[in-house]
Amino acid sequence: MCGMPQQPPVRSTPARVSRPDASMSLLTNVMDHSLDDGYAEAAARKRADGSGGLPRTVRAKLGLAAGLVLAALVVTVGAAQARVAAPVVAKEREELIDRIDRETEAADKLESTVDKLRDDVSARQQEALEQSGGSDRSALVGILSGAVEVHGPGVKLVVDDAEEATTGGDGDPRETSGFSDTGRVRDRDMQRVVNGLWASGAEAVSINGQRLTALSAIRAAGDAILVDNKPLVPPYTVLAVGDGKNLSTRFQNSADGLYLNALQENYGIRTAISVVDDVRLPAAPSVIVRTAQPRSEKGTS
Repeated sequence: MCGMPQQPPVRSTPARVSRPDASMSLLTNVMDHSLDDGYAEAAARKRADGSGGLPRTVRAKLGLAAGLVLAALVVTVGAAQARVAAPVVAKEREELIDRIDRETEAADKLESTVDKLRDDVSARQQEALEQSGGSDRSALVGILSGAVEVHGPGVKLVVDDAEEATTGGDGDPRETSGFSDTGRVRDRDMQRVVNGLWASGAEAVSINGQRLTALSAIRAAGDAILVDNKPLVPPYTVLAVGDGKNLSTRFQNSADGLYLNALQENYGIRTAISVVDDVRLPAAPSVIVRTAQPRSEKGTS
């Protein structure tokens, strides 16, 4: 039995329908793809990079305009707030000025009261000294203690900072006290001046109207010189009661006078000493004078 040769199955594929415009493929491609592929890719990249849309110069101008508008808005708001707060600030300033004026007036009244009380204390001390043992003895005690005002012949010594003080001394020993300016008068300089005047025979000494006593202290606080905790400013005028001409000669020839002269030559500190026929020194404030009385021992029976 011979078989028939098998034929491959025949697929039933529908016939492809041809487009009416199949013969116009080039025109169709042009219509479907009006933009070249390269141009399309470039446009897509620009959009992805954010460079599409408006030109760069236009965007820059718009950004600048937006920034200016924002700055103007901030300035306007700040000005409005300042105008609103201005009356409050002005009122607070006026209140502060009024308070300062009141406190200053109160301080002046207190200072006047202190001066009156000081004069009263000085008068009472003088009266007590006179009652304690004779006018000569009371006058001597009052002069030595600084409790009474004194006047008489003496010297006037003016000590001032250098006219052009220099800063820094490259290890100069004058900087060890804490002053950076080698041309400034310091507390230890004034200590030597006063001690030199006492040693040269001064009976009473004052600096810028501040009477010195055995309890007085000359110290420094920052750049200021304090005498009994009262700050003084240059020039420092030192008045000393004593034998004027001899007092001046002895002081200038003493070690402290030579020290002051060295300050003038080496650091430019200005000094001037003169003999005065009559100098007046005020009484030291808050000085209490006490005198000792001999005590007699009674024998025991």
